Amino acid sequence: MVFNSLTFGLFFLVVLMVLPWLHLRAANLFLLVASIVFYAAWDWRFLGLLTFSTVLNFFTGAQIHQTEGVVRRRWLAFNVVVNLLVLGFFKYYGFFAENFNSLWASLGGQASLPTLQIVLPLAISFYTFHCLSYAIDIFRRQLVPAERLTDFALYLLLFPHLVAGPIVRAARLLPQIAGARQTTPQDWHSGIFLILWGLCKKSVVADNLAPKADQLFAMQQASAGEVFLGVLAFAFQIYADFSGYTDIARGSARLMGFHFDLNFRFPYFAANPQDFWRRWHISLSEWLRDYLYIPLGGNRHGEARTYVNLLLTMVVGGLWHGAAWNFILWGAYHGVLLSAHRFWLRSRARGCVSHPLLKAMAVLGMFGFTLYGWLLFRAVSFGQIVAFTGAFVDPSSLLAPEVLKGLAKMLIYIFPMLVVEVWMIQRRASELVFGSAIGNGLLYLALIYTTLLLGAQSGETFIYFNF
Repeated sequence: MVFNSLTFGLFFLVVLMVLPWLHLRAANLFLLVASIVFYAAWDWRFLGLLTFSTVLNFFTGAQIHQTEGVVRRRWLAFNVVVNLLVLGFFKYYGFFAENFNSLWASLGGQASLPTLQIVLPLAISFYTFHCLSYAIDIFRRQLVPAERLTDFALYLLLFPHLVAGPIVRAARLLPQIAGARQTTPQDWHSGIFLILWGLCKKSVVADNLAPKADQLFAMQQASAGEVFLGVLAFAFQIYADFSGYTDIARGSARLMGFHFDLNFRFPYFAANPQDFWRRWHISLSEWLRDYLYIPLGGNRHGEARTYVNLLLTMVVGGLWHGAAWNFILWGAYHGVLLSAHRFWLRSRARGCVSHPLLKAMAVLGMFGFTLYGWLLFRAVSFGQIVAFTGAFVDPSSLLAPEVLKGLAKMLIYIFPMLVVEVWMIQRRASELVFGSAIGNGLLYLALIYTTLLLGAQSGETFIYFNF
């Protein structure tokens, strides 16, 4: 049941029609059942795993809150170990076994680990991070655990964020679940806009750029022009796809009385690596900062240790996306960028990029680094990375007529999205809502018309569903 399907539209319409007739406890129970149905529509086989994990995390959270000293730390350790074991088995065992067997065989070993055909439970990465942050926040005395199992289950399973985020902190969402919720006209206007804008970005931009990206990464050799077009297509495909999903999630939640924080803040306008990670997948980058980078020591133990912490944090961030070397390489690449930027800041004056022209050059330069990162992220093999990188030894094809023509076609989809997002930056808003009902109505009609007219008919699945 994907967000860009008629099935979800009908499902969500029923939810919106029923909710106003229910008091808080009944509404929460209804939303929990609806969220379970939403997940079961994907794969009912893992409902037992979700139930077991939900009950276990609710119980251990209560124990962490009620105990002290060594016992309390042991309950936290138990929670973290169990959650990571579940995630590790389903998501990483096959990757580890395959690489261990290859290494062992190269050393002359005979025995090998069994390779299992493990089905990856949908949303397990997001679900696990929600569970871990819940337990750790209780341990840090930053959160009082949920009083009711149903409230905690709804926090974990609420369908707008269940499958692909954003990662919502319990301290932010649990009070909204336990307290009275009301939707204002502003909530309705914002929610409808976010849903329509997300669908437009997904269908018009992401799905129309997908074939160009797929074409490149199905090749083993390509010219510099082909690599540039394909990687550029993927960069805006993954942004429009994931930010579009997040917009739909935030809009859906808003219509039900819940408020999710921003997950994207125009990341391709970032001027440096640190700025990029303050704009891209904000809920993940903040999670990695608060629950990994800072506990590792952050920047409190000297420069060398800080660089190591940055690198380790970003490698884990890459590995979180999937069990593959390209994700590890992508994470390490961004760790190196963050470390290099930090080193540069310490050796140069901070105001040296304050001039508008230099700022624009910094944005373009960072976008170039980001593009190469997406090549690492999407590549199917190390050989493909080497071949595509080596293609730029001869950059003459970048100005070939077919490349310029392809770029012009892509900009038909990319440029209007950028115009709207620049407008949002100027308004300092994450959504466009006008003061009059007529203005909002015309905006909604324009988005619907654009989506129907220019949207791809392929109905591609959202990329981050794979993570």
